[in-house]
Amino acid sequence: MERSLSMELVRVTEAAALASARWMGRGNKEEADRAATEAMRDVFDTIPMKGTVVIGEGEMDEAPMLYIGEKLGNGYGPRVDVAVDPLEGTNIVASGQWNALAVLAVADNGNLLHAPDMYMEKIAVGPESVGKVNIDAPVIDNLRAVAEAKNKNIEDLVVVILNRKRHEKMIQEIREAGARIKLLPDGDVAAAINTAFDDTGVDIMLGSGGAPEGVIAAVALKCLGGDFQGKLLPQTPEELERCKEMGIEDVNRILNMDDLVGGDDCIFAATGVTDGELLKGVMYKGSSAETQSLVMRAKSGTVRFVDGKHSMQKKPDLVIR
Repeated sequence: MERSLSMELVRVTEAAALASARWMGRGNKEEADRAATEAMRDVFDTIPMKGTVVIGEGEMDEAPMLYIGEKLGNGYGPRVDVAVDPLEGTNIVASGQWNALAVLAVADNGNLLHAPDMYMEKIAVGPESVGKVNIDAPVIDNLRAVAEAKNKNIEDLVVVILNRKRHEKMIQEIREAGARIKLLPDGDVAAAINTAFDDTGVDIMLGSGGAPEGVIAAVALKCLGGDFQGKLLPQTPEELERCKEMGIEDVNRILNMDDLVGGDDCIFAATGVTDGELLKGVMYKGSSAETQSLVMRAKSGTVRFVDGKHSMQKKPDLVIR
């Protein structure tokens, strides 16, 4: 991939964030998601690449925009797989809460797992804890491993987990171990990324969430030198069959980083829609708007925070072709 692609992709997430943030706190997650998706697609058309959506808004007959298999880019440049979540945290935006992001991930053609839309058990940690955790290990063992790797007591750890009924037993185990917990309403991509930045105070992410979001999070952590493990959790015969179509006969198999994103190069980009531990949300100021983005590339190890100021008069539709 061309290194210049990194900064081009930031334009895509910026546009999605700017469009969807207008809907913050207005109780309409569908409109927020639609705005993000349309803006993201419009800017993608200007990017020099030959992209194919492998993780998107659904199948072609289910989603008119950014569907799986759709071609993105202007037809020039590298051939890449694209995973998109135009608005990670639609409910978060609708209710005006923290950590909504516009996110995307790109890898060389054939290197992203075409994750089906089902649940995935996940564990995510930052660089210090690579090789120390195992998704099949008891919760207490993983907490001890992370605490030792980060030179902390278990009582010092912060565990992030989605606030779901299915996690009640795990939450109880974490509390009995003495670790602190941050319960999330939505948005486990942001949670996974936060494990790799000390300033966020997050040490480990546990629990189950969407498999497509798991692949996107794995790309981010590959860029950051962290670790991510997942296991697909099919709930129906149809989902089980989808796993087999992907070549995953044993659904209990642990999907490691290289299973989720292969090769030595990938790019992750995200722009804050609402404020979070890592990125500020969109701020509108009359005819201008401010954004904060994160863009990373695995091959170079470069991590950039990008502050943007946008003229909404010169670029009212978020695109200059």
